[in-house]
Amino acid sequence: MSRILAVSRRTFSALSIPNFRRYFFGQSTSLIGTWMHSVAQSWLVFTLTHSATAIGFVLALQTLPVLLLGPYGGVIADRVDKRRLMIALQTLMGVQALVLGLLVVTHVVVFWEICVLAVVLGLNNCFENPARQSFVREMVGAQQVRNAVSLNSTMVNAARAVGPAVAGLLIATVGVGVCFLVNAVSFIAVVYSLVSMDTTALRPSAPTARARGQLREGIRYVAHTPRLGVPLLMMAIVGTLAYEFQVTLPVLAKVTFGGNAATYGFLTSAMGVGAVAGGLVTATRGRTGLRPLTIAACTFGVAMLCAALSPILAVAFVALAAMGWTSVTFLATGNTTLQLEAAPTMRGRVMALWAVAFMGSTPVGGPIIGWVVALAGARIGLGVGAMSAFVAAAIGLVFAVKLGTLHAHKDVEPPSADGVLPVTDVVPKDADGAPDVAEVAEIAV
Repeated sequence: MSRILAVSRRTFSALSIPNFRRYFFGQSTSLIGTWMHSVAQSWLVFTLTHSATAIGFVLALQTLPVLLLGPYGGVIADRVDKRRLMIALQTLMGVQALVLGLLVVTHVVVFWEICVLAVVLGLNNCFENPARQSFVREMVGAQQVRNAVSLNSTMVNAARAVGPAVAGLLIATVGVGVCFLVNAVSFIAVVYSLVSMDTTALRPSAPTARARGQLREGIRYVAHTPRLGVPLLMMAIVGTLAYEFQVTLPVLAKVTFGGNAATYGFLTSAMGVGAVAGGLVTATRGRTGLRPLTIAACTFGVAMLCAALSPILAVAFVALAAMGWTSVTFLATGNTTLQLEAAPTMRGRVMALWAVAFMGSTPVGGPIIGWVVALAGARIGLGVGAMSAFVAAAIGLVFAVKLGTLHAHKDVEPPSADGVLPVTDVVPKDADGAPDVAEVAEIAV
């Protein structure tokens, strides 16, 4: 029993921090609404247009601002109070959901209006995402950042398990517009959690003074730091072709397996269930660095390939659960690696580039996968995603060999802005000889 309690404390250690605990539960409520919105939007577009390419086009419009303005969003995140910026942008995202919901329930919505509102949401995301990603460390400190990021990934995917299933049932009973209205209301929870935080307990990074060339400085910093540049490259490849589930899953549900909105919701929920399990394992015993990221990319590719080859719906549910597990492991490992490696004054810009690699790649990948699915079916679309994960894993392997043994970093001493790593003590290794981040964090405390 004592062993179980110890593991439980380690798994949820970041929740012992009041501000993070408040934020975690507020964000959990909002994310259920966000996943409902995501499922409803894809289903609405598919219902109006009967085109997988149209779904990819809307997703491209939604993420195009992240591709174009995401790096600048990181510059802003490094300059301003991240909490206040998030309050303003989360409020605007709630208004966007409300407008779309009213258009749908009044039966006046047309395709171009969905496109415009998708762009509005994307503009919010390109500034909110880097602020939110880098704000995690301000809430919990360096020693808890890996656990907090993993719990955040678990939270996102727990919402993925609940939100799409609820959305599928609501679409089938009361209509797609209600999903958008529920999402609008859900933003109240996360805004309240941010407004009511104990600001004296936060550990904000010193704001970066406004200066010319800060965006170029951040890009040069990443380009000359392989421990940052290679994970970003891997994420860009996988993000472009593998994380286009909003394009592939509606077609997999309706065309491949002959289902309906509820089928789509439950397929997405299966991914969420697997991702919750994967996120909890990563939070308990996750590792950071290029080698674990390479392994995660490879296993993600295998899971996607299994989903693509699933002969019946029951097998697809299992394969999608595995896909959820491995996808969240890849995301959490990459995200934490960047947060621990990046210098404090560069963290906003580095995480903005992560958002560009993850979300900003959709304007390219969404239409490509939409075209592939329209031409050859959802199975081939998933297969293309699997191949991209294998390519990313191969790149990670090449650089892991080139760089030799991965450096074991202490959470309390990130590298400087010029990419020079500090001298560190000998750190514990796991059974494979890789640095055990959990043990390093405990020593640092």
